[in-house]
Amino acid sequence: MKRLKSLENILSALSKSEIIGDVKKNIENIIFDSRKANEKSLFVAIRGSQTDGHLFIDKAVEAGAKAILCEDLPSELKSGVTFIKVPDSAEALGWIAAAFHDYPSRKIKLLGITGTNGKTTTATLLHQLFSKMGYKVGLLSTVENKIGEKVLPSSFTTPDAVALNALLADMVYSGCDFAFMEVSSHAIHQRRIAGLTFSGGVFTNITHDHLDYHKTFREYLNTKKRFFDELPKAAFALTNIDDRNGAVMVQNTKAKIYRYSLRSLTDFKAKIVENSLIGLHLEIDGADFFSRILGEFNAYNILAVYATSVLLGGDKLEILTKLSELKTAEGRFDYFFDEKKGITGIVDYAHTPDAVEKVLSTIAKLKKGKEKVITVIGCGGDRDKSKRPIMAKTACNYSDQVILTSDNPRSEDPEVIISEMEKGVPAYASQKVLSITNRRQAIKTAGMIAQKGDIILVAGKGHEKYQEIKGVKHPFDDKQILREILAS
Repeated sequence: MKRLKSLENILSALSKSEIIGDVKKNIENIIFDSRKANEKSLFVAIRGSQTDGHLFIDKAVEAGAKAILCEDLPSELKSGVTFIKVPDSAEALGWIAAAFHDYPSRKIKLLGITGTNGKTTTATLLHQLFSKMGYKVGLLSTVENKIGEKVLPSSFTTPDAVALNALLADMVYSGCDFAFMEVSSHAIHQRRIAGLTFSGGVFTNITHDHLDYHKTFREYLNTKKRFFDELPKAAFALTNIDDRNGAVMVQNTKAKIYRYSLRSLTDFKAKIVENSLIGLHLEIDGADFFSRILGEFNAYNILAVYATSVLLGGDKLEILTKLSELKTAEGRFDYFFDEKKGITGIVDYAHTPDAVEKVLSTIAKLKKGKEKVITVIGCGGDRDKSKRPIMAKTACNYSDQVILTSDNPRSEDPEVIISEMEKGVPAYASQKVLSITNRRQAIKTAGMIAQKGDIILVAGKGHEKYQEIKGVKHPFDDKQILREILAS
């Protein structure tokens, strides 16, 4: 739906700005890509990691943009164009995008879930649960965006500020009561969530990831923490205190703090009674609970969902009843059993050392006897290189056979990525490691090696339906390929 807003109205969202020119003009779109500029555009010049939007101000003006928001004014201010100078363009973009869409996050209960692992599962389960409880709900996740049951493709964990506010506005327009949103560290750092009003925030855990972007773990942690620092006083902050940084996350928040744990007596407590290939048997706040979702790490996700739902006013018995009926998010410990060959296949998005360890340690606990665990694993290109040897080592520590392969190599040579993973292979494990660059061939090899009772884990891509090579996304579905190979 097209919107037309007064520039003056949009700029009222900014606490600090210097305006040169007429603000009594209407704006039809806010853009940060000069190629999309037209005579109704407000162009925002953002300094990104790849390029600086200030270099494209002239192109935006030539294309007809009637307003320019930037941190540094160009040497020539063209007549008829309004220039707005701000201290931080990315921060300002969030606020003006919210104002352009009439602050949709204030008209819906918006919940943000952040952490290294568990964001997608927690957000997806919350969406499923509240839908089952009769609410119309929005979802913003790595796998998909949803307005009610309408599915919209998702390219990023957290969309840019303009797309994000447009999605939230559509959720409000469609009558959604709640929106559950994954909040990535990139989105926090790049201020994509500036201008949003959260009713609550959930912290799952934090481990080694994205150090290609954040450079140090401390910077990564502080970025995540900023999300909780900025929560309003009326919101709640729910944190996993079994994570060693769980308390750190909320130490400066203005929000009301709640805690959940599998190890300590706290606001929300769960205990694993049994963890098997049949499912999880938990005791949650003293009540028996059974789920077909597997794994100790999922016990944390389930508990976070339960706690969030209670804090949002849900009935405890109804929450537990409906929650027991849910399935995990696609590509998150997504398993099936091939009856013909007697082999269990598991596909998981695990792409950090901690996530790989959690998945494989869960599989180790689920094993009944001498079944072999065969792990197919790769690392993405153009991402944190330091985790590559660690992931290979972790896979070796928990697997009977490891096949190192290509993930999404992007612009990198997949063989170079694999060679960097090989550096982490312990000497004792070298005989059980194969390196096969072609991912399909790697999965096929795992199927050929596996015997009755064995478990094949294909890790790293999970829900993704493509493999990105040299800028091109080729169709590729780990689960579909593994099923086809085992069925052949």
